[in-house]
Amino acid sequence: MASIIEEACKGKITPEIEKVAQKEKVEVEYVREMIAQGKIIIPLNVNRKSTIVGIGKGLSTKINASVGTSSDIIDIDAEIKKARAAEECGADTLMELSVGGDLDLIRREILAAVKLPVGNVPLYQAFCEASRKYHDPHKLTEEMLFALIEKQCADGISFMAIHCGINLYTIERLKKQGYRYGGLVSKGGTSMVAWMLANRKENPLYEKFDRVVSILKKYDVVLSLGNGLRAGAIHDSFDRAQVQELILNCELAEIGRKMGCQMMVEGPGHVPLDEIEANIILQKRMSNETPYYMLGPLVQTSVQ
Repeated sequence: MASIIEEACKGKITPEIEKVAQKEKVEVEYVREMIAQGKIIIPLNVNRKSTIVGIGKGLSTKINASVGTSSDIIDIDAEIKKARAAEECGADTLMELSVGGDLDLIRREILAAVKLPVGNVPLYQAFCEASRKYHDPHKLTEEMLFALIEKQCADGISFMAIHCGINLYTIERLKKQGYRYGGLVSKGGTSMVAWMLANRKENPLYEKFDRVVSILKKYDVVLSLGNGLRAGAIHDSFDRAQVQELILNCELAEIGRKMGCQMMVEGPGHVPLDEIEANIILQKRMSNETPYYMLGPLVQTSVQ
């Protein structure tokens, strides 16, 4: 079965493309061409019908809401209530980020409760399950990780933040840099770096990137390239480690797109107001204008 980007490359106008054009009040052919070039994405899943949302060049900015349990508070009903509230208030997409309780059950209940495209971070559950099974997150195996990604796709997840851009070279850049005021603040990124150092192995999500892409393409899920080394403090903005990961993610976005998978790049974390434009220009030029999933928060300064 061809993915939506493969159909767009063949010149086919799918119902999803027509819906985005109608909602955004742009030409249908424009949406098709931008999807073919990887400049617009539509979070989908062949196993689940969801609200059709276009993200990318020439379209309106989209709002993503996050829900999820913690290791301290596990209340599925509360998460469902939050998910529905986000949908009612106009959120365009939803991230399910649970790390406590029955993670498969929570994900499926959230997917059943709303019509929004739902995303997640596979590494969260992967390291949780390794901790529960082996009492050591560093004992996570590659096969456990890839099997989990497949299971989550099969459940109906529409986009996945997967930390493929962290590799041994990136970690070496961080070490040689010699400082990080805010440390590593990405939960998935920190866990993967710790796993790599403990096992003295390359990141399997980078080393076997083609396998990651093949799984997501099978379900027509958007691969959102996770920003594991984003700045946790404004003094870390645009440091060498962060920029190195961004370079890798932009390269991977091009590779994944050529393989027929919709791609998105994440970034940049805590960034001073006057650096936001430069960050976006850098990402857009290096990635051929791949949609940019902006993380925050934006740092603001009050003036007395």
